[in-house]
Amino acid sequence: MSDQPVQIGRAALWMTGAIASFSAMAIAGREAGSSLDTFEIMTYRSLIGLIIVVGVLTVTGSWKQVSSQRLGPHLIRNAAHFTGQNLWFFAVTIIPLAQVFALEFTSPLWVLVLAPLIVGERLTSARAISALIGFIGILIVTRPSPDTINAGVMAAAGSAIFFALTNLLTKRLTQVERIGSILFWLTSMQLVMGLIASGYDGEIALPSASTAPLLVLIGVAGLTAHFCLTNALAVAPATVVVPIDFTRLPVIAILGMLLYNEPLDLWVLCGAIVIFGANYLNIMDAKTPKRARNT
Repeated sequence: MSDQPVQIGRAALWMTGAIASFSAMAIAGREAGSSLDTFEIMTYRSLIGLIIVVGVLTVTGSWKQVSSQRLGPHLIRNAAHFTGQNLWFFAVTIIPLAQVFALEFTSPLWVLVLAPLIVGERLTSARAISALIGFIGILIVTRPSPDTINAGVMAAAGSAIFFALTNLLTKRLTQVERIGSILFWLTSMQLVMGLIASGYDGEIALPSASTAPLLVLIGVAGLTAHFCLTNALAVAPATVVVPIDFTRLPVIAILGMLLYNEPLDLWVLCGAIVIFGANYLNIMDAKTPKRARNT
């Protein structure tokens, strides 16, 4: 247990890069969403990501990292992420960014619920309490009623579940797969998924001069976000890594206010604080030595 603080510190550094990448992707996704649908955005994002991954693997001579022995687990993980990411891109185009992120931050709560089933992490009493408190925060953020529940809210909430599943499956893959392999199959499989989903009607919109830079930013930011997230998950438990992402909320709330004149919703902020408190309790439980828990 002596190296746990070091591992958490390393994970926090990796998550700093993920936070910046996810925030940039949200802004670019909203802008691109005015002329492209989410499937088209995901297609171009995956294409750009694949080009970068192939280039890096080639330049560094790291193709030996890529393995085809576990295509089934890769397919399941990438299908979950593809679904969650499409829901997320849809949500950022129609509801305030702070609300999207607040609901996305419930992903750690779903990690708590799903971790015992997916990666065998123990559900302690403190983690169960964290999940309960966090779901109270969800109710504060959404304030369920016919007036407050809409497609954007449902999409953001749904994306959190699929992101939690993605994170847990990533954690499982890092135990047997190299990061280069995970990123290669991430981009290549999701490129195929995007082409199928966006081309079902026989038409895929081409990028314009204004959307092309946004798509490049989305592709690069999406790749760096997953590179940082994968490295963080490789050095610390999923139930510790994901809550670090919470510092993204005040950043995106300020950006939403400055760029889109979105009001700082008191209920969203209060609910986010409750969700943060729930995840902070989970972090403290993870940092507590086993011997101290049993006394």
